[in-house]
Amino acid sequence: MKAMLLTALLMSQTIFAADFSVRSSDIKADTPMSAKQEFNGFGCSGANLSPQLQWQNAPAGTKSFAITIFDPDAPTGSGWWHWNVVNIPASTTSVATGSVPKGALETRTDYGTAGFGGACPPAGDPAHRYIHTIWALDVEQLPLDAQASGALVGYMLNQHKLGTAQLIATYQRKK
Repeated sequence: MKAMLLTALLMSQTIFAADFSVRSSDIKADTPMSAKQEFNGFGCSGANLSPQLQWQNAPAGTKSFAITIFDPDAPTGSGWWHWNVVNIPASTTSVATGSVPKGALETRTDYGTAGFGGACPPAGDPAHRYIHTIWALDVEQLPLDAQASGALVGYMLNQHKLGTAQLIATYQRKK
């Protein structure tokens, strides 16, 4: 009986260790982000730097990755897309602060342009959640260009998703 319990425990730890996951040296789960990830505009004055992200244990068959950062708490009725990066080669497992993986494509955010747009919730709002998602995809390239909207990117990602890893941080605008 003890041997069976030990075997079950070891197997559960092995399965847990193999889960697709993401971490960052710039942000921590359920913790406020720094002004480095705050937008510079719309009344905000941050550094507007995309965060360092590193992922591991992607699902078998992964042919590319994508990164999205989404604020579901934005007062728009549909949230706010802060960063959409697609066509990241399967050999890539990290992105440095303020950079884009080689060979990847940034698409339009809700700020109206392609590229990273940091947190900038309305003054007086409670802290917003920022969902940083790494998408493992079953295709090498999505048929998108830099003008693709967040909704179109989201549709394509969900059509080709093998798995996702998420890191959720918060941000509240200083008064």
